[in-house]
Amino acid sequence: MNKSNPLHLLLLPALLAAALLPVSATAQTAVALNEKTTPITADNAVMLTVFLKHDQSRPLGELKTQLARQAFHAVFPPPGVEVLSWNITMGIGQVVVLRLPASRLAEVNLAIENSAWGVYTTEFFPTYNFMPIAQAEQDKARRSAQQ
Repeated sequence: MNKSNPLHLLLLPALLAAALLPVSATAQTAVALNEKTTPITADNAVMLTVFLKHDQSRPLGELKTQLARQAFHAVFPPPGVEVLSWNITMGIGQVVVLRLPASRLAEVNLAIENSAWGVYTTEFFPTYNFMPIAQAEQDKARRSAQQ
């Protein structure tokens, strides 16, 4: 076999790619499916607060049309990501608190990047539930005030 033959130089990389691509694609699909089916547990859960600040230079109808065109409501939040709250904060926009497995953080980010940009500017903040701690501190302070 003549190694300087131009067909040989093209054929070898093509055969290698054909042999390796199905394995690579299968591995990526398995990882993607595993991440999407990962249940939220106390050990893997993170909370994420997402600020969706709408573009105030454009009318609301125009923004809604763009959100529909970009399929925002079809992809955000991704299936299996828990929405703890979704509020309008006047002067800011929408504030969404999500709970999800940490392994799905990139998926949430991509859903925003692919469907919300151009309508919203975004900010993301890791969040945790402070309510039980605050209530315990209040109870403690009230008990000591009664003594």
